[in-house]
Amino acid sequence: MTSTKPDVLRILCLHGYRQNGHTFRERTGAFRKIIKKHAELVFITSPHIVPPAKGSEDGEAQNSDERGWWFSQEDDTYNAQEVSQCCKGYDESVEFVKQSLVEQGPFDGVLAFSQGACLLSLVCCLRERNPDLFKFNFAIFVAGFKSRSIPHESFYETVVTIPTLHVFGDTDKVIPKEMSEALLSCYKEPVILQHPGGHFIPASSPQKQIYLQFLDKMTVMKS
Repeated sequence: MTSTKPDVLRILCLHGYRQNGHTFRERTGAFRKIIKKHAELVFITSPHIVPPAKGSEDGEAQNSDERGWWFSQEDDTYNAQEVSQCCKGYDESVEFVKQSLVEQGPFDGVLAFSQGACLLSLVCCLRERNPDLFKFNFAIFVAGFKSRSIPHESFYETVVTIPTLHVFGDTDKVIPKEMSEALLSCYKEPVILQHPGGHFIPASSPQKQIYLQFLDKMTVMKS
């Protein structure tokens, strides 16, 4: 599906852990308002259901539809800071993203948050090795980080050359900014948007200008 406006970018969006496409879209309202004239966002939901967190009410668990892109333990749990041999569900998620790019595309870029951004970092490496497998031309990472699953270590030996924007917060308690900063060396010319906030997509005036400048450049590249 192509955009009805040829100068509008189409961007596939990958949610974070314990989110889904719908909840991620709800949390991007201010951001979507900023970029609405520049980009159309398409949100997808991971195929993997996350088990209810310990201590959660049964009713809450049934209604939340929490999803994840892979698990760092065989019991279907995930810890971004945990070094693990396990990456259960990863291969299926990569195939799902590849399929979404084809079936719901074409897309100009991919935007991803937290664990979704970690997945995007791996997809970017795969794309760098074989551009025909993943059709997109830029990436936006929000609270991104390197996977600490040992099977993924070799991916980060690849330098990603497509344009990238990296957004991370000084006070992020979920993905500390040092984890996002460690990802930057994997990219040839990363654009950095560092903000004073936490684990969310910032959308105030200072960030607005950086988003629009980046998207304007991507629009020029597209044309």
